[in-house]
Amino acid sequence: MTNTTRDRQFRPLPVPSVDLYGLFGDRQDAICDSTAKTLLDRCVEAGMVRAIDVSQPSPGIVIPIQPWGGTTQMFWDSDLGKSIETVAYSLYRRANPELEARVDAIIDLYEKMQDEDGYLNAWFQRVQPDRRWTNLRDHHELYCAGHLIEGAVAYYQATGKRKLLDIMSRYADYMIKIFGRGEGQIAGYCGHEEIELALIKLARVTGEKKYLDLSKYFIDERGTEPHFFTAEAVRDGRDAADFHQKTYQYGQAHQPVREQKKVVGHAVRAMYLYSGMADIATEYNDDSLTAALETLWDDLTTKQMYVTGGIGPAAANEGFTDYYDLPNESAYAETCASVGLVFWANRMLGRGPNRRYADVMEQALYNGAMAGLSLDGKTFFYENPLESAGKHHRWVWHHCPCCPPNIARLLASVGSYMYAIAEDEIAVHLYGESKARFELAGARVELAQKTNYPWDGAIRFDVTTDKLARFALSLRIPEWADGSALKVNGETVDIQSISVDGYARIEREWKSGDNVDLNIPLETRALFANPLVRQDAGRTALMRGPMVYCVEATDNGAGLNGIELAGDVSRATTSEIAGLRGAIALDLPVRRDEADWGNALYRTTPPKTRDATVRFVPYPFWDNRQPGEMLVWVRAGERHGE
Repeated sequence: MTNTTRDRQFRPLPVPSVDLYGLFGDRQDAICDSTAKTLLDRCVEAGMVRAIDVSQPSPGIVIPIQPWGGTTQMFWDSDLGKSIETVAYSLYRRANPELEARVDAIIDLYEKMQDEDGYLNAWFQRVQPDRRWTNLRDHHELYCAGHLIEGAVAYYQATGKRKLLDIMSRYADYMIKIFGRGEGQIAGYCGHEEIELALIKLARVTGEKKYLDLSKYFIDERGTEPHFFTAEAVRDGRDAADFHQKTYQYGQAHQPVREQKKVVGHAVRAMYLYSGMADIATEYNDDSLTAALETLWDDLTTKQMYVTGGIGPAAANEGFTDYYDLPNESAYAETCASVGLVFWANRMLGRGPNRRYADVMEQALYNGAMAGLSLDGKTFFYENPLESAGKHHRWVWHHCPCCPPNIARLLASVGSYMYAIAEDEIAVHLYGESKARFELAGARVELAQKTNYPWDGAIRFDVTTDKLARFALSLRIPEWADGSALKVNGETVDIQSISVDGYARIEREWKSGDNVDLNIPLETRALFANPLVRQDAGRTALMRGPMVYCVEATDNGAGLNGIELAGDVSRATTSEIAGLRGAIALDLPVRRDEADWGNALYRTTPPKTRDATVRFVPYPFWDNRQPGEMLVWVRAGERHGE
């Protein structure tokens, strides 16, 4: 990436500027039909709305205090914030006066609960008021504020109503007084990152640089010595060495952020931190942050990421362990972590289009993240294993319900991840049937994307503009897309000759009626893991386009580990899967173990095999039909592996 590119600033198109159809449109319809209301209903059922109603007695401790000194009840404001954000995005797509009125009522409760100085937190105002700002390491105060800020920004943009935005601006103004290195200020930061990226959204919508500066302060301060979390614990009378996980790596506070080389700790916290760092790098043209992020990016994507874009293999710390430790059946791979990886990848594109980030953004979005929401929008995955014996299913709710509104708010706003705009360029990072509206080079432009991607690789762009305008249209050419072809107004263009960092950059004077045709071959391809990933030795995974594929017992019966690929996977036949919203299946010839083993646990002869055909389905769509086994990494036969 050149310095010239780095000095440019690409920002996502606002959510209302993109209309979605196709697969993403279908996901958004499910959110409008079910998920948005479901989130509010279940927040009410859990007691979250009652907890902010000062006309009622304090709820007290509903979820018991845990050994780490807190409770997931402390996070309730964040769940409400993300749910409000989801509702806001759903209102862009479809008006819903009833949902809007419910959110307005919640906002009224927050207005009444807010302290005169601006402070706002249900737990520390109504349950433990004497514990305010005493344990930033563990108690998520700023994290909760961040999610409420993001909800406030989205709701203001969706409805034009400023009340929650004003409430959270007052809270942020109070934070500016409280946090810093001045006399009487707290020289600290949150144990669970999130406030950093929320303040950037607040700055962008209000035009107030002071919120950017506070975000930058939190990032710059993190991990510096003398260590704030140690001093805080001593000041609070706690044993500084006795805390959850016993390491500051858990919250990425073990070193100043620019010195960190390895992705460690809690996966969601890491992704939120890196997202905030990337935004600050864009806003301040800070190459020192970008350089650190590039090192961390390589560390994650070459040593610690599942083929699905899932990250964080361990339940014990909801995060990272050792390099190449990627177990399949016990994979934690939290939905929120893949959502966070999409956030980070998208923000890495703020300094210029680069497919090393956009390819992973697409991979994590379609697989690790989108699997977290059922097709009907009503049930959710927290963990996303790559193998299941048939007992892993989506659930209705959770004692720590961070994932449902997180995947919902991502999919409800995914249009803004597809397109990014700079002073003289529009970049298309993701493909899908859509219409994008923007102003560029002094013209009002509509870019209509017509495609059945990711099921079909033919993509057509039609340009409508109110006057002639010279700008660049940059289209991502995925690294896996060998043989992609490009035409502008019917004339073939050599992709290689105009490629910059994996994007075909078409710079010209555009007028209404211009069109671009991009054809991305969607060949079925086999992937093999680095031999150091011991769990995948002798196995292969299949991808078609951005989708990882898996086998389910629903289509193939039990005994999925007895499947062995045979022959050339690119010859797989494709067909639409009944009941899975247009999803495409892959049917492949395989060798399969016979059920001839009997009662023996071990024996001297291997199982007999037979020729068979098995069906692979897109991983994000698994467990939407009958329950049963699932497997991503299948045995690679000798003929296949040669």
